Amino acid sequence: MSETDHQLATRLAEQAGSLLVTLREEMWARGAHPWQVMDNGDLAAHRFLMEELRKARPGDSVLSEEGSDDRTRVSADRVWIVDPLDGTNEYGEQGRPDWAVHVALWERGQLIAGAVSLPAVGSVFSTDPPPAMEPYGREQPIIVTSRNRTPFLAIAIGRALGCNAIRLGSAGAKTMAVILGHADIYAHDGGMYQWDSAAPAAVAKAAGLHVSRIDGSPLEYNAADPWLPDFLVCRQELADDVLAAVREA
Repeated sequence: MSETDHQLATRLAEQAGSLLVTLREEMWARGAHPWQVMDNGDLAAHRFLMEELRKARPGDSVLSEEGSDDRTRVSADRVWIVDPLDGTNEYGEQGRPDWAVHVALWERGQLIAGAVSLPAVGSVFSTDPPPAMEPYGREQPIIVTSRNRTPFLAIAIGRALGCNAIRLGSAGAKTMAVILGHADIYAHDGGMYQWDSAAPAAVAKAAGLHVSRIDGSPLEYNAADPWLPDFLVCRQELADDVLAAVREA
């Protein structure tokens, strides 16, 4: 292989993101409706990732939010789990940077590589090299939650730990906010799919963060049902308190 799996994930997340930035700008310049921008972005990034993965890893399976689910992936040894455009609503809003591209590789029971790009701010985060984390020293934790609604358990955690809160769109953007130190906890229990969390989970784990289901149990990928409804990422220093707050709630 000319590229490692880590390098491939990083390159594809970055290149798909660049494609999306260019497409978004061109469509806005033509006066396109936001729904056209969103639909075209989803499709263009999906087609790009599928074609590049077909060329680079022709023997691997792919699970993509925008593609049909080939259930033969369940018996495959290697499955790429991708979200070509995470935060589609934010992508369709001029000026919003909180959308992402997710590319992750599952192999024989675990995520082994992944990358999340935040194209609007020109950043990409990978499992190799992993992101460097600053030492934790905040007196009052910050929890990041959805722009449009706050999941019940996020409210419970916020109250129990005395958190301040910020709101962002994409699951990738929220997870990267924890990696960047803009937040300390991301807790979601309102429903999501494997492609929403796979790449963020891989990158967050590589960075040394606590990553699990909301009850502390492991995240399991490449299950037949793509539904994986909850997700927790937080600083290791806060994990025990966060999980205690979830149990209490």
